Amino acid sequence: MGAWVSAFRPRTLPLALASILMGGFLAASRHEFNGAVIGLAALTTVLLQVLSNLANDYGDSQNGADSVHREGPQRAVQSGAISPAAMKQGMYVFGALSLASGLWLLWVALGASGLWLFVGFLLLGLGAIWAAINYTAGARPYGYAGLGDVSVFLFFGLVGVCGSYFLQTRELPYEVLLPAVSLGCFSTAVLNVNNIRDMRSDELAGKITIPVRLGARRARVYHGLLLLVGLGAAAAYVLQHHRSPWQWLFVGAVPLLVFNGVQVWQRQQPAQLDPLLKQMAMSTLLFVLLFGIGQLL
Repeated sequence: MGAWVSAFRPRTLPLALASILMGGFLAASRHEFNGAVIGLAALTTVLLQVLSNLANDYGDSQNGADSVHREGPQRAVQSGAISPAAMKQGMYVFGALSLASGLWLLWVALGASGLWLFVGFLLLGLGAIWAAINYTAGARPYGYAGLGDVSVFLFFGLVGVCGSYFLQTRELPYEVLLPAVSLGCFSTAVLNVNNIRDMRSDELAGKITIPVRLGARRARVYHGLLLLVGLGAAAAYVLQHHRSPWQWLFVGAVPLLVFNGVQVWQRQQPAQLDPLLKQMAMSTLLFVLLFGIGQLL
């Protein structure tokens, strides 16, 4: 059982939930918070994240990215703790659970009154399941073509924030895209730290991530740009909807984000980057909490 819990990668779950939390805060700031919708959105997101983690474990082991050259924690299939066949079965289970939870979410949020909306969100959910599996698994994993950043930006940012907001309010003002962009950038920054750390093993396995394409120095510049754009988008939202100085509460997370950017630039050894993954993820969660609370005060 311990091997499965490790394969679920619990430390990735707070980041996955951050976009749902942001959508909840934004809806609450307009007095339209729906606890049932947010709860089911959170459950669906957790199931999708676990599915993605299992597929990543399976896919990287099959494609050679999880090897003796990898710097991060040992993976379940790579170590032999879980067989490839058992991991595939786990993927099927969490794929089915994700679909069931997503359907439940859509029924609670939309009911039978919005058939086309239901179908549209169902297709979006199926796309999320496809993306979770095919990041590193499948016949042509898109993570090996450097498209993981795009997927993370879309699903951890735009889809997570805008989708959870819309399912509560049935509207989507354009300015909601700004905090969604913030979450997309910060979540992509977490992936970027991971990919800078794993550059050597990824390149050997033919996994052409953004850092492999750009090189270590420019990947670190890219990291800084992600942080700047994320903060800029949050500031732009507050400037458009300024009601209280408390809306700038998210600035309290800036020192942690700056620390992350500086340390990613300075730490040149791959093993030194691993702690910055958790630090960036927790900084993102703190940013969401401060930003959201600031909108409510």
